[in-house]
Amino acid sequence: MSLQSFSLTLIALLAGGFIALQAPINAEVATRLGHPLTAATMSFCVGTVALLVLTVLFARHHTHLEALKTLPLYMLLGGGLLGAVYVTVNLVLAPRIGVAAIMALGIAGQLFAALLIDRLGLFDLMERGLSFGRVSGALLVLVGALMVRLL
Repeated sequence: MSLQSFSLTLIALLAGGFIALQAPINAEVATRLGHPLTAATMSFCVGTVALLVLTVLFARHHTHLEALKTLPLYMLLGGGLLGAVYVTVNLVLAPRIGVAAIMALGIAGQLFAALLIDRLGLFDLMERGLSFGRVSGALLVLVGALMVRLL
């Protein structure tokens, strides 16, 4: 494995760890503020400010704001709405089923959705078939997630 490949793998693992940290932090914020939606709003407000600063510092010369006029509504709203649902569900479930179960089940859900996206070639992506290995791998992840949750 090259140094670059190793570094990218390490960054991906670290980012996954950040997601696992986000759920209990936001759950605690929800407890202290009194409502999960308030905590999710705080999370997104802080994230928005951070991204605005990073955009101004690193991406302002490469951003094509005029393209906003041509994007379909699902692209304009989809990512943010899906992110809001994900964060809110995680902070609600963290105290109830635990962070490991949330992460494991979330990964299984992502994998099954990804297989469907690949199979149908959605979002102008190349269509990829459902092989025995891909489906079996996804089922193994689901079994592992259920073991994390139930055993």
